[in-house]
Amino acid sequence: MARQLRIEYPGACYHVFSRGNQKQPIFLSDDDRCFFLKCLREAHEKFGIIVHVYCLMPNHYHLILETPLGNLSNMMHFLNTAYTVYFNAKHKRSGHLFQGRYKSILIDAKSYAQELSKYIHLNPVRSEIVELPEQYPWSSYGYYRGTAKHEKWLETSFILSLFDEHPEDARKAYSEFVMDGIGKEVPVSIKESIRTGILGSEEFIANIKKEFLGDNIGKPDREKPQLRKLRKKPDLPLILSVSEKV
Repeated sequence: MARQLRIEYPGACYHVFSRGNQKQPIFLSDDDRCFFLKCLREAHEKFGIIVHVYCLMPNHYHLILETPLGNLSNMMHFLNTAYTVYFNAKHKRSGHLFQGRYKSILIDAKSYAQELSKYIHLNPVRSEIVELPEQYPWSSYGYYRGTAKHEKWLETSFILSLFDEHPEDARKAYSEFVMDGIGKEVPVSIKESIRTGILGSEEFIANIKKEFLGDNIGKPDREKPQLRKLRKKPDLPLILSVSEKV
């Protein structure tokens, strides 16, 4: 089976998403969603990740994460395992909850975090769950608008600073930016990133190739097909510690 290209380094930023096995729901109640967010908070505390954006859909979730310690794999193993253990126990089921491994797309945050965050916050609108993004309670959009109580584990200031240096003006500009995306096509760059595993400028992609792919460039790798596409263009104690806080 093809294995997704994984590039990890301190300070890397990612678009991460994971879907339910056979597209089955991964959240059956608000309690489930609250527990997942607790796991995400715990991941922030134990692994030092920075959570910029999240959206919990019925059968999948989206995140924009930054990893100051370059430890995405360890953190995601904890997150998905902790939640699966909880979900299986609560709903009296067994087996895999998620469809294979999570997907992670390395992103050039300074250039693409704005557009990507809009794409994620509009997921419930595109899926026709709600008409407006602020009507969906299980995303970080309310924190960006300033209508939800601040959470220490959620970082909104970076993306908002890309709109304006003044917080209130930034929130207003961001809301207008997201609303302007309703009814419009998903940008080609975001669609393409799902195929290649990287979202960034030509310079960003070239630097990643040079720094991390090295001698693999130009050589076939059946386990990592995204290399060819780019050429074309928890531990149990951690799980239990989260479960005890439910």
